[in-house]
This record gives sequence, C-alpha cells and structure tokens, in this order.
Amino acid sequence: MIKAIDAHVHLDMYTESAAQTMLAELSECQIEALIAVSRHLASCKTTDRFRELAPQRVFAAYGFHPEQELPSEDQLNDLMSWIREHVSTMIAVGEIGLPYYMRLEAQAEGHVFELAPYVALLESFLKLAADTAKPVVLHAVYEDADIVCDLLQKHGIKKAHFHWFKGSPSTVKRMVQAGYFISITPDVLYEEEIRTLVRSYPIRLLMVETDGPWPFVGPFEGQETHPRMIHAIIQQIALLHELSVEEAALTILNNTKQFYGIPTPC
Repeated sequence: MIKAIDAHVHLDMYTESAAQTMLAELSECQIEALIAVSRHLASCKTTDRFRELAPQRVFAAYGFHPEQELPSEDQLNDLMSWIREHVSTMIAVGEIGLPYYMRLEAQAEGHVFELAPYVALLESFLKLAADTAKPVVLHAVYEDADIVCDLLQKHGIKKAHFHWFKGSPSTVKRMVQAGYFISITPDVLYEEEIRTLVRSYPIRLLMVETDGPWPFVGPFEGQETHPRMIHAIIQQIALLHELSVEEAALTILNNTKQFYGIPTPC
C-alpha cells in the first residue's frame, strides 16, 4: 500500500487522547503526514502543540474558520500577530474562506446576513498569505468559490487548496484553468455530486482529506473519522479516473507533497 497524506484535518477538535492515539497509529495505517488546519487563536495554539509533538507527521496551517461569528478587532489583531510570530512553523494559511452554510441557515430563518465583513476578513488573511508566500487552505463552496477566485486573482495568490469543494461546472472549469487544487472526502463513496466532481477534475489537481472529526455515513456510519479512511477515497478516485490504485495513490501523494513542500521522510 502506497503511503498517503490527509490534506485537511482538525486535530484540535478531537479529544486529547483520541488525537494522541491517532498520531501513534499513523505509521501502521500508512499515513505519511497530516495537514492540520486551525479555526481561531486557541485552535492555532493547539495545532501548533500537536506539530511540536510530531514535527515529521503534523504540518500546521493557521487561520480563522469562516463558519463562526466574526472576531473582534482585538481578537483579530492577536491572531494575526501570533501567526506572524509563527510563520516559520506554518505550512499554509488556513482554514479561511466564506460562511456559506451559516449564511444559508440565517437566510432560511428569515435573517439578513451581511457577507461583506467576512469578505474583508478573508482579504486580510489573503494579504497575510501573499506577504508570507504561503499557500491558502479554503472553505468556499458553490457561488462563494467564485468570489474567492476573484480575490485570489486580486491578491496574486496561485497556490490555493479548496477543501471539500462543491460547485457548478463553470466554477470547476475556472478553477481547473487556474490550477487550484481540491481535496476529496470519504463521501465520494456514496455522494453522486462528489463522484461527478472527481470525474471532471484532473487527478493532477486532487488531494484527499477526512476533515476529521467530521463524521461520515455510508460505509463509515458510526465510525470516528480517522486518516486511515483516505485509502478508501483513493480507491474510489482510481475507479472514477480509470487508473490503477497504485498510480492514483502515487499521483495524489506527490500532488500534496509538492503543493505543500513536504519533504520525503528519510
């Protein structure tokens, strides 16, 4: 079995014991590394602590998840200052993006949702990424992805990873032309929307992720989300692209390592 990388996981959202156990199991599960993303300052600090515990396995991204209330000015300044102080240990800026699901829920309840402050917040992180020459890890789906594509072009950012992406064929075409990466979750085993996306997206621009501890159904019903699940994702991608599992696994592994600049272990 070719080793693989979980390109998007929230280590800070697992219990301490579950995260520690997971890290201890990576080798036997043929998981070479994790890209651990963050949600706010406390999350960044926890992610950084796990990075220190397993520096050859855990690669840290620092950011502010968009599906939550906006930070105060002081909170944002503290977060930005902390990230700049830890640039040398940061592999990417993320998770950042726009609050599609929170906005949808607010609108369904008849509330007005102001998107502009979230766009401004996202721009502040894109400027940080441009200043520090780091890739970005993005939460942006459907029409939000087009807004984000505009902002990426505005700030001259070419290394963009859209995690758990969903979007229209025109948005997919635009992202492929721009060379943006997407990562595929375990729901590719049972969601036709994701299977259609995989068929239409070049394998040279694909990664795999769990977004753990987010739970999945289908064959993963009742299981705690674990990086070992990404091998099943790779098998499905191979099937959908009519490739051998070995070819698909090696391509996806190399995609992730090259995008994030992850060295091959000695």
